[in-house]
Amino acid sequence: MISSHEDEHEDDNNGEGTSRSPSVASGMDDIGEGDLPGVIGHLPSFTSNTPLSAQALAEFNAAQERAGVVYISRIPPGMQPPKVRHLLGAYGEVGRVFLQQEDPKRAYLRRKHTSTKKAHYTEGWVEFADKKVARTVAEMLNAQPLGGKKGTRWRDDVWTMKYLPRFKWSMLTEQIAHERAVHRDRLRQEISQSRMEQQGYLKQVELARVLDKRAEKKRKREEELGEAGGEKAPQKPKAEKQRPALVEKGDAQPAKRKKFKERPATDASDDRRGEQLKSVLGSIF
Repeated sequence: MISSHEDEHEDDNNGEGTSRSPSVASGMDDIGEGDLPGVIGHLPSFTSNTPLSAQALAEFNAAQERAGVVYISRIPPGMQPPKVRHLLGAYGEVGRVFLQQEDPKRAYLRRKHTSTKKAHYTEGWVEFADKKVARTVAEMLNAQPLGGKKGTRWRDDVWTMKYLPRFKWSMLTEQIAHERAVHRDRLRQEISQSRMEQQGYLKQVELARVLDKRAEKKRKREEELGEAGGEKAPQKPKAEKQRPALVEKGDAQPAKRKKFKERPATDASDDRRGEQLKSVLGSIF
């Protein structure tokens, strides 16, 4: 629980924490400066161009192994990273702090319909220099009220945090970089698809304009030809084929149809056998 003495100097500590915190690039090594405004923290004083000695590298790796990360599933509305760092710093040495901002659509609606213009955060990760301290803080503060003097803004808010075993800050940076890359690729695909649809629509509009222009030229040409040659001669109706008049009832009877006798079909082989038989009989007699 934070004492009243710390609450009295809250604003001063927040200002000092903000001034002591370096740029965002120092908090997230593989993410550009300004991309993550919810990150505050510090790294060793060497720059990326300075070669590391074996001893410095060993010390850095040992510090990373000793560090522990606590996950906060809910950030009280309006609480900023320096304030989180100040509150949790009373229980142990805090390294880096990253708070995830709320959804942009929700933030736009909140700014539009409310008077609060500051950024709100939904969840966060806090790195402690000692993993044992991180575990103890998470177990002690989880489901406990923030407390403070009567009338403070977050007095009745409750901490909801959990210690993440075997979780390192580099894993968080990789996850955030991957999510941002996926989001960037999705935006690129949507923009490409929108551009293709727009080009197809413009082609259809241009085609319709060309067809309308051709139809207009054809209509004007026909009007000019009609005015020059006068009215066209009326076309003669096509002669219809004369059909035989139907014989009405009571008139002369229609002509009778002729009937023909059908000859029986004979087989050619039978005719040949008959001729051969006649020739044989003629030779005998």
